[in-house]
Amino acid sequence: MSIAGRLGLRYPLIQAPMAGVSDVRLAAAICQLGGLGSLPCALLNSEQITTQVRDLRAASDAPFNLNFFCHSAPASDDTAQQRWREALAPLYEQWGIEDTDTPAGPARRSFGAEQAELVAHLKPAVVSFHFGLPASELLEAVKATGALVLSSANTVDEARWLEAHGADGIIAQGIEAGGHRAMFLRDTLNDQPPTMELLAGILDAVNLPVIAAGGIGDRESVSAALDAGADAVQLGTALMLCPECNTSELHRQALREAPGRGTVVTNLYSGRPARSINTALTDHLGPMNALAPPFPTAAQALAPLRAAAEAAGQFDFTPVWSGTRPETCRAVPVAELVDDLFG
Repeated sequence: MSIAGRLGLRYPLIQAPMAGVSDVRLAAAICQLGGLGSLPCALLNSEQITTQVRDLRAASDAPFNLNFFCHSAPASDDTAQQRWREALAPLYEQWGIEDTDTPAGPARRSFGAEQAELVAHLKPAVVSFHFGLPASELLEAVKATGALVLSSANTVDEARWLEAHGADGIIAQGIEAGGHRAMFLRDTLNDQPPTMELLAGILDAVNLPVIAAGGIGDRESVSAALDAGADAVQLGTALMLCPECNTSELHRQALREAPGRGTVVTNLYSGRPARSINTALTDHLGPMNALAPPFPTAAQALAPLRAAAEAAGQFDFTPVWSGTRPETCRAVPVAELVDDLFG
């Protein structure tokens, strides 16, 4: 049975868990319409997750998804951080910023025992992961709650790995997708295909439901993915101008300007490849730069630049995530958008 059938969804639709952009309002709107709403948890502590789940359940009794990261924390490397600050020095000077130690940004929490205990307490219908899967004992604890486990793959090899290690469904994240690449077996972008090619390859390789993600934002792309055998589609960028989405005004401005700017896969903002709208930062240092320290520590030295630019009403150093089709974004209620895509 399909994931939508198992969960009793009206639409074969999963809302992408966009950390920093989506919260309870968007998840509740999707759940109320009959899709699978998602809460991004990587930037939240246990108390915050519990509060958001409580609020979501107050708004809807439909199933929902909790999403977590599965990255390994990098070792502290002062030398790498210093090289990164030196690369940013001309930008510091331009913006009148002293090259001093800067406070760390919000922590990106990787899934561990605390999060597994929380899942056991909250019992969401679905738990999804980015950057692979957690350790086997943690994954077993999640599955023991009865939750369906989804994880993203950027290649067919990653999809095979996820199936072999206990995933219940695969999110085929094509190269068009906005935000962080899910890549976890290799660190090269050269073998990551577009969504429809990836979808076909994964469908041939695994015996699990496959969700298409990346570049999907209109009725034609939804139909193409479902007709090709996708179990469901995952929407992210297409939702970001909806009033229910917690997108900042600067990010909304960037999305409106994006068709003229283009998007790039860049490691500058966090240390991991992620698709963003092109900005002054990616123009200055190039989208991929070996000096960017490992995820998520690259954000630390960017923090004062980001703060200064945002105070001036500019997004030059802000991670304005977007897929390759920002023109599909529309400032309409989620219900209107979903009806247009699936009605």
